[in-house]
Amino acid sequence: MSRSTLLIALLGSIFVGTLATAQQPPTGRVRGTIESCDGTTLDVKSRDGASVKIKLAADARVTGMSRMKPEDVKQGSYIGVAGMPEADGSQKAISVMIFPEAARGLGDGFGPYDLQPNSTMTNAAVAEMVEAKDGKALTVKYKSGEEKIILTSETQYGTFSPGSKDELKPGLKVIVTATKAEDGSLQSNRMAYGRDGFTPM
Repeated sequence: MSRSTLLIALLGSIFVGTLATAQQPPTGRVRGTIESCDGTTLDVKSRDGASVKIKLAADARVTGMSRMKPEDVKQGSYIGVAGMPEADGSQKAISVMIFPEAARGLGDGFGPYDLQPNSTMTNAAVAEMVEAKDGKALTVKYKSGEEKIILTSETQYGTFSPGSKDELKPGLKVIVTATKAEDGSLQSNRMAYGRDGFTPM
């Protein structure tokens, strides 16, 4: 598998909605902080304070996320925006992930996201950038439409690259895509973690 193909496979579950069907066990995302990890099992303190134990598959795909700056978002950038709907129909950006070129087009579109109640995810290319009151306003376009994105001083920026289980350690912030087995245990074959204090969203 090429590096670009691997990267797309790694990222597919992080910024694309997770769907469960009658043929599949329920799947969701666990967000929190690693308390311990032995390479096969993650103990995570979830954001609601619960301690969660998750078994990692031997071939689990691991993504590392790193901090970026507002100026790294440029005309034509392909981005994933976790946002909250505003009264005027725009999306106020909570976080902006700048996709590597190899992942351009991944998850193209707009839909609900599970970061917060009523939050959304927009994966699209930046078509226009203008100055706004507290930051910038973007027009982003995807195949079936476009959205107006409001960037503020509180918006978080990041990007991602292939990671390693060897980097997993207590204190790292993570998003783990987990499946509940018939016995109630949680299992995962893909996850993302923040580097240098970054919090994946």
